[in-house]
Amino acid sequence: MTSAALLSLAVGALPAGAATPPSVSVSASAVSTTSDLDRKALRASLEAFHKAGMYGAYSSVRGGSEQWQGATGVADVDTGRPMRPDYEHRIGSITKTFTSVAVLQQVAKGRIDLDAPIGDYLPELVPGEQGQKVTVRMLLNHTSGIADYILPAFPKLVKDPGQALDEGQFRKLAPEELVRLGLAAKPLAPRGKFSYANTNYIIAGLLLKKVTGQDPESYITKNVIHKAGLRHTYFPRSADIPGPHAKMYESFYGAIAPARDYSVYDMSWAGTAGAIVSTMNDLNDFYRRLLSGKLLGAAELREMKTTVPAYEPTAGHEVVMRYGLGLLTLKMPSGGWYWGHDGGVFGAGTWAMSTEDGRRQAAIGYNLMKYERFGDDGKQLPNPIGDALLGYMDRALSGTPAKRVAGASPMPQRLLTPGQLRPGPAGAGW
Repeated sequence: MTSAALLSLAVGALPAGAATPPSVSVSASAVSTTSDLDRKALRASLEAFHKAGMYGAYSSVRGGSEQWQGATGVADVDTGRPMRPDYEHRIGSITKTFTSVAVLQQVAKGRIDLDAPIGDYLPELVPGEQGQKVTVRMLLNHTSGIADYILPAFPKLVKDPGQALDEGQFRKLAPEELVRLGLAAKPLAPRGKFSYANTNYIIAGLLLKKVTGQDPESYITKNVIHKAGLRHTYFPRSADIPGPHAKMYESFYGAIAPARDYSVYDMSWAGTAGAIVSTMNDLNDFYRRLLSGKLLGAAELREMKTTVPAYEPTAGHEVVMRYGLGLLTLKMPSGGWYWGHDGGVFGAGTWAMSTEDGRRQAAIGYNLMKYERFGDDGKQLPNPIGDALLGYMDRALSGTPAKRVAGASPMPQRLLTPGQLRPGPAGAGW
C-alpha cells in the first residue's frame, strides 16, 4: 500500500545489532533548477517510461509559477483508452503525510505529545510494555518496532497472490483488527530501528479519533485536505473511484499473468495509512503548501522534517534516504535532495517530490505495479521500467538530464510495504 517509500538501496530489515540511528533535522542542500519547464524534454522523458514497458502514466511538474501536465500510454489495455493527465488515482502511502499533518495539528494544540507513550492515549489498543515504550513519534517515523499487518491480513499473498487479492477485493477490515494483526506479527526490526509498517499509521488514525472525537478520515478531510484547498482528493466511500480514472494493473512480480485490474477495491485495508485518492495537480498543491508553512506551524514542520536513516548503509556510503514524520527526503541520481513521499497499492503507484521550498515539484501516477522481476537467487533482474521512472523524476525535479553523482540514488527499491512483497532466495517474503 504504500508503498510507499522510495529506497535507493535494497534494504530489507535493518540488522538487529546496528546502532540506534540518531534523529536529526535535515535541511536538504540547495538544488539548482531552471525557472522554466522544458516541456519537450519532459514529454519525451515521460514517453520513455511508457516505451520501457509501463502501461500508462500521468504527471504534473511545476517550476515556480509555471506548470506542465502530461500523460502517456493507455488507461485500459483492452480498449486502448488513452491516459489523461487529470485522472484521479489511488496514492497509497502518500496518505501518511496527510495523517501526520493531522496529528501534528493536534500536537500544536497541546492535545498530543510526540514523545508520550501511545499507551497513555490508547491503553486498550496498545497495552502493556509496548504501549509504554512506543511513543507517538516512533509511530510516525516507523521506529516503533511494530510489525506490518499486510501478510496477516492477506495470508495467501505468498502462495497465490491473485487469489489473495481477489478474495480481499470487497472485504471490510476494521482499523482495530488491522492493529491487532500488526501487534501479533513478528517485527522486522527492534524498537528504535527504522522499519516501515502501515500498522503505525492505522494506530495514528485511531489516536486522532481518540483526541478529536471524530472519525479520522473526516477529521483529515476537513482539517488537512480542505485546508490545503484540494478539490480532487478524498477518502473513497466505496470500492469504486467515482471520478475519471485509469484501470490499475497488478503483476506481483510476474505471479499474476497477465496483470489484473484492481482499480475497484475496498480500501479499508489501507485506511489512514494508504486509502486516499487524489490527482497529480492536487499532490503538488498539497506539498507546496505544506513545505511553505501553510498547513503547519514552524515548530511542527520542523518536527516533521526531523529524520532518521531509512536503512543501514554499507561502509563508506552515504545514506541517501531519510524518513521524518510521514515525510521522507531522498537524494536523486543527479545529486539533489527532495522532500515528499511515494505510494503503492495493488495496481497503482505514485511519486510526489519537491524541493525543500516547494518551488520545483513533480508528481507521477502509473498503472502497473510490481513490474520488477527477480532471478532464482532473489536478485533483481535489469529493470528498464524502473530506470525510466527514476530518469523521468530526476529530470522533472532538477530541470536537467540526470547525471549520476557519487552517493546518489541508483535504481530505487521500495520499502517493504503494502503490495510491496518481493521474492527472495527462499520464496516470496518481506
